[in-house]
Amino acid sequence: MKRPRPEPVGPGQESVWDYPRPPRVERVDARVSIDLGGERIVDTDDVVRVLETSHPPVYYLPIAAFVARALTPTAGASFCEFKGAASYFDVTGGGRTAPRAAWTYPRPSPGFAELSGRVAVYAGPMDACAVGGEVVAPQPGGFYGGWVTSDLVGPFKGGPGSMGW
Repeated sequence: MKRPRPEPVGPGQESVWDYPRPPRVERVDARVSIDLGGERIVDTDDVVRVLETSHPPVYYLPIAAFVARALTPTAGASFCEFKGAASYFDVTGGGRTAPRAAWTYPRPSPGFAELSGRVAVYAGPMDACAVGGEVVAPQPGGFYGGWVTSDLVGPFKGGPGSMGW
């Protein structure tokens, strides 16, 4: 499949097509919050994100920053060719549980050690996920866990027809 044509970048925007492959981990100078079931389950400024070509950033937050009982380990695993083996969590807040809605790399591959002790959360099943006060949209398709903010341009991997990108 042919690579899609990147959308034009405006002032203050970044294109996911300028992100690297293999991915890069970088610190973020922003506060991130997540709400579920009407409860704020995390609010932290200790944030890193992973940038990968064609994907909105995936934000990783300290597991210890989540409120008690928000993250429950669950069955299943997956493997990323770059980051290594992932394990999953059910996410609970305000009496509501989102199954397998978060993941971590307990022993990340070399180059991704900064992800150790951190968790990423799918935005779709949450009430709201926010970066710097801006509520994000989930990456299209439901498989990938990127968060789309207004300063990003795509197109983004995950939507219909993007599997071969």
